[in-house]
Amino acid sequence: MLVVSNTSPLSNLAIIGRVDLLREQLGSVTIPPGVRMELSRLPNSAARSALEQALEARWLSVVPLVAAVPADLALALDVGEAETLALALETKANLVLLDESAARLKARQLGLTHTGVLGVLRQARRTNRVPSLKAEILRLRTEARFFVSPALEKQLLSSVGE
Repeated sequence: MLVVSNTSPLSNLAIIGRVDLLREQLGSVTIPPGVRMELSRLPNSAARSALEQALEARWLSVVPLVAAVPADLALALDVGEAETLALALETKANLVLLDESAARLKARQLGLTHTGVLGVLRQARRTNRVPSLKAEILRLRTEARFFVSPALEKQLLSSVGE
């Protein structure tokens, strides 16, 4: 399965020490150069180190774009998001990892299948890889300053029986 990721799912999972879930669930993940640049600037040194290890282990890899980012993407999204969607289109990716609502909306408009950090954590809970989705969401909030609406949290927890 070909998976392309934006910065947020990678950085947030790395911040809470769960980036390994991506390798376990998806095998390998590709990123465009803009995302690589954003990841290299993460202020959290432990997260940055975990992502460098993933790159060294080659389950996370940088794939350059063949063509320029389409203007509509470049105007609507930040560099990492625009490059992520452009790379997903170029490579005919099976899945795109995105968290930001504008990028997710654009992915839907482009016919791309997507999930995000919460989808990865929900799958990990379903496979008993993490004991509590509620605890992982709390860690996202406190350690990564990730926003999850109460309604979405309730829906996610219900979907895994918590």
